[in-house]
Amino acid sequence: MVVVDALRTKLKKLIPTQSNFAFAFLLLPKARREGLKAAYGFCRAVDDAVDEVKERDEGLRILAEWREQLRLAYEGEATTEEGKELAVAVRRFQIEQKDLADILTGVEMDLVHTRYETFADLYRYCYHVASAVGLVALSIFGHTGAQQRIYGEKLGIALQLTNILRDVKEDAGRGRIYLPMEDMKRFSVREEDLLAGKYTDAFFDLMAFEAGRAHRYYEEARACLSPSQRRRLASAETMGDIYFELLRGIEARGFKVFEERVAVRTADKVRIALRNFLLQAVPAL
Repeated sequence: MVVVDALRTKLKKLIPTQSNFAFAFLLLPKARREGLKAAYGFCRAVDDAVDEVKERDEGLRILAEWREQLRLAYEGEATTEEGKELAVAVRRFQIEQKDLADILTGVEMDLVHTRYETFADLYRYCYHVASAVGLVALSIFGHTGAQQRIYGEKLGIALQLTNILRDVKEDAGRGRIYLPMEDMKRFSVREEDLLAGKYTDAFFDLMAFEAGRAHRYYEEARACLSPSQRRRLASAETMGDIYFELLRGIEARGFKVFEERVAVRTADKVRIALRNFLLQAVPAL
């Protein structure tokens, strides 16, 4: 427990949250941690600002201001604290402006959409809110090759699909459904039943189908890189392993997600992080 408590303290200094995101980065070198903190802080500030508004048009106006702040960060003229910190990170790690802009597009999508008709539509959303985050992180890690970017995209889709399965109840409480409408129709799941938190055989079948889809994206991400390449991406692998553990927890509970929120224990997150960073440190035989 002493080790876990020490790592929790370090996490609070890195990112002000107990998120899975933070656990993946707690053992990085200081410069890279600071770069991730700057990127995360910018995106968190945007998300929080938009979450506080009640009118969509007001949210879009605020988002436009943050897009301008992103532009200024790349020109070295940012005016907000988050923008100034981001400017340092983008110069140091050559983060592509498009990847950060794509994240802001994901925030915009949450402002204007509460449903996604097809999986192709949902994939685009997942790319913007998760894959683009991973691509920014890979730049900070120093891994920007074509295969690494495909890995980041696939892993991001897997992580966001896992989030969607975990958060069905929370999203329904806000009138949102991220499970594709075409899949709900295929399995005869009614919107009113899902929004009411009603368990049906059709609901369980739908959730199992979506979980299988998430499994495939985890597998596709792993297949993008050799084992030795993945060993050099301890932070990304930690993120993937934590969320894969979360997916298994959802499945083990029989997809009863309308009850207590499924989570991975802190001790297990620390164990996963330490294992991956130790694997990175020990040369492959």
